[in-house]
Amino acid sequence: MKDILASIKETVSFIRSKTDMVPDAGIILGSGLGDFASEIDVQLEIPYPEIPNFPVSTVKGHSGKLIFGKLSGKNIVAMSGRFHYYEGYSPQEVVFPVRVMKYLGIQMLMLSNAAGSVNPNHKVGDLMVIKDHISLAIVNPLIGRNHDELGTRFPDMSEPYNKRLIQLLKEIAREENIPLHEGVYFGVTGPTFETRAEYNMIRILGADVVGMSTVQEAIVAAHMNIPTVGVSIVTDLGIRDENNIITHEEVLEAAKAAEPKLSLLFKKLLEKA
Repeated sequence: MKDILASIKETVSFIRSKTDMVPDAGIILGSGLGDFASEIDVQLEIPYPEIPNFPVSTVKGHSGKLIFGKLSGKNIVAMSGRFHYYEGYSPQEVVFPVRVMKYLGIQMLMLSNAAGSVNPNHKVGDLMVIKDHISLAIVNPLIGRNHDELGTRFPDMSEPYNKRLIQLLKEIAREENIPLHEGVYFGVTGPTFETRAEYNMIRILGADVVGMSTVQEAIVAAHMNIPTVGVSIVTDLGIRDENNIITHEEVLEAAKAAEPKLSLLFKKLLEKA
């Protein structure tokens, strides 16, 4: 098995053969948020299968390409389609692109996702900035040998989501008259949606939304000292009546409908951060 540092450097070298852009920020687009890419002044797109050591996105709603371009006057690299543990990838493979983006030069990571809500004050289509997460139900991507060049063996997780960026995003939401909740994201492996008992447990444990991504990426970002902000789109309600069945198609539809609000917040955040 190839050493992680060698893999990162090989991938970065390949990307550098295509572009010398140094991105200011990295953006990871969640389920149903592919339209956000149309906001980018694209300079280069690289399909994942062409990138050495990259996994390939297999989930509907994740197109699978790395996009380099400009947004709000900043250089950005965006993942249109992310990788998930439930696809059969290891946690280390899931977070590999975050490590690559750090080596490409990003100074900020912006995460988005579609999530189910267990907060009775939420409704489908709402946005929530993530102030913290609960990672008990996921596999930590830092398990295994630690490379000091990437980060410390025991990284502090008291602020996985940057407080300054959260405050800035909340101010932008007020200015743009976009309702924005703030809360805790509970990470699970998927691919099943949660049982009613699990939704109830997640609420009791102190979370507001639950999803199958983001947490592993945020852990590695903290490991590499990348200031991170995350936003969830509420695409379904975990507190629901007995006849309401959740489907992935409905999640994608709800995410797509709310995407313009998220796009505006991220564009304004890039301007001001």
